[in-house]
Amino acid sequence: MSDMNIVCLDMEGVLVPEIWIAFAEASGIPELKRTTRDEPDYNKLMNWRLGILKEHGLGLKEIQDVISTIDPMPGAKEFLDELRGLTQVIILSDTFTQFAAPLMKKLGMPTIFCNTLEVADSGEITGFRMRIAQSKLATVKALQSIGFETIASGDSYNDLGMIRASKAGFLFKSTEKIKADNPDLPAFEEYDELLAAIKKAL
Repeated sequence: MSDMNIVCLDMEGVLVPEIWIAFAEASGIPELKRTTRDEPDYNKLMNWRLGILKEHGLGLKEIQDVISTIDPMPGAKEFLDELRGLTQVIILSDTFTQFAAPLMKKLGMPTIFCNTLEVADSGEITGFRMRIAQSKLATVKALQSIGFETIASGDSYNDLGMIRASKAGFLFKSTEKIKADNPDLPAFEEYDELLAAIKKAL
C-alpha cells in the first residue's frame, strides 16, 4: 500500500443527493432538476439555473434552507470514515462553498475543493466563479505533478476526466447511458463494493 495515494471523490450523487434536484422538488420548479448528468456543459447549466432563480425571485437563502434539510446518502459517512482511515481523501465538486459547507459538517468535515458563488447583498445569486477550468481533471493532474497517485470515482460526465486520468477509476451510482458509453470503467452501486475496489487499488 503506497502512502502516496489520494482518493478523489465527486460529492453530489456519490455522497449526498443532488442539491439542485432537492431544491427543484422543494421549490416546485421541475426545470431545476437538470444536472451534469443531463447537461455536460457546466457553465451553460449554471447560467441557465441562475436565470430561472432570478425569474422566480429566489436567492441563496432559499437554497441554503433546503440544503439544511438534506442528509448524506445512507452509508456515505461510514464509507468516508473508513476510507479516510486508510488513505487521504479529497472531495472534488463543481458545487459551491455556500452549498457544500452544511453537508461537509454532516460528513465529518472532509477536505473539499469546489467553487464559489457571487451573491449580492440582497441574497440574489448574481454569478459564480469556477476555481479553474475542468476543475476535477486539473486537480487530479496537479496532484499527480507533485508526486501523488490518484484513485477517482464519480457519477457524471464531468467526472470522466478525473476517472480516466487516475491510476484507478470507478463510476458510482451513475446513469445507464454513462455506463453504456464507458463500458471499460468498473461501475458500482453500493459503498462496500466501491470501498473494496479502492482498497485493491491502494
